[in-house]
Amino acid sequence: MRTPIDVAVGVLVERTPAGEGRFLLTSRPQGKVYAGYWEFPGGKLEVGESVEQALRRELHEELGITIGAVHPWKVELVDYPHALVRLHFCKVYDWSGEFEMREGQSMAWQDLPVQVQPVLPGTVPVLQWFAAERGFEGATHAA
Repeated sequence: MRTPIDVAVGVLVERTPAGEGRFLLTSRPQGKVYAGYWEFPGGKLEVGESVEQALRRELHEELGITIGAVHPWKVELVDYPHALVRLHFCKVYDWSGEFEMREGQSMAWQDLPVQVQPVLPGTVPVLQWFAAERGFEGATHAA
């Protein structure tokens, strides 16, 4: 039995007059497992860190932004060949600073269905949660 690795994941969502709008996806940088796959940004919790602390640190390190309030949303356990990860998804509606892709990754604001591909397997449940919340029917992303 593998011990899960805890990962804080930021689901940055734009607010619109109608409610929640587009969300941010970033590509995994070269040299990492699943390089080029699209995901929600975040990273591993360090010893003694809370999910919120890790998310604040990771989004500043990766994207150069400072986030406002963190809204814990859902937790998903994903069994990848290289690791068992416990993904702590948190919605974030407020941030400051200019986006800087500090790891050479790409970013894309998306809506359903997601146009970028390939999508990391751990990202797919989030797209399904968005579809359920938003009353979206059909494929959430290209297969």
